[in-house]
Amino acid sequence: MKIERVDEKTVKCFISNEELEEYDISYKDFVMRSDKAREIVEEIMAQAVEEVDYKPPQFAFDLQIMMLPDQGMILTFTERTPEDIKNSANLMNYLREMRRILKEKLGLDGSTIAGLLAQAMVTAAAGQAVADQGGSAENSRQPQAEVQKPRFAIFRFNTMRSLCEYADALPKNLRVISRLYRDEDTYYLYLERGGASYERYSRASIQALEFGELYAATEDKLVYLEEHGECLIGEKALARLRL
Repeated sequence: MKIERVDEKTVKCFISNEELEEYDISYKDFVMRSDKAREIVEEIMAQAVEEVDYKPPQFAFDLQIMMLPDQGMILTFTERTPEDIKNSANLMNYLREMRRILKEKLGLDGSTIAGLLAQAMVTAAAGQAVADQGGSAENSRQPQAEVQKPRFAIFRFNTMRSLCEYADALPKNLRVISRLYRDEDTYYLYLERGGASYERYSRASIQALEFGELYAATEDKLVYLEEHGECLIGEKALARLRL
């Protein structure tokens, strides 16, 4: 295993295909949090402490999995503090309440609500990026680091009808990349920004919450879905789903 420390909170570990075979472990073990996966994580943390002076997370961490088909796997561990967890939960609660008020009290349509929520999310992310650098949006004169934006998201729909209604509600000229999967009786829509602006992509993503729910936005869940789900529409799924 090769350990690389990215920053104070993040460490990466490369595991070759040969090592995966030796440990008799695959990405499924990490997705399902198997006992074997927990043992490997403990070994990685111990090795990171020794080799790159990494301090293991005290509370929790996010784990991202990137598959390198001909080489192996990269595991990225990022520490989450209680404040990170609290802020994330608070933001989601705020967005849910904001959506309820916009819909029930003001009677706005779904497209308008999606746009306002997208703006709120981008603003919150930008504000957090400034705060992390010790400044404020009003008085900082230094160039700010670009806010990392999600490349794709996967949404879960219970019925084909709700999925088609969502597709029909989107602008016909929306230049996103979309694929449709099915796992048992549930439908999963892969949505990638593609040629759309981030604002329009954000609007489409948030509008999906009116018809379905967010399933994931990480590579490991996408790989799992590709392995276990059935791909019903491989490209331009939204265009083909419109009523």
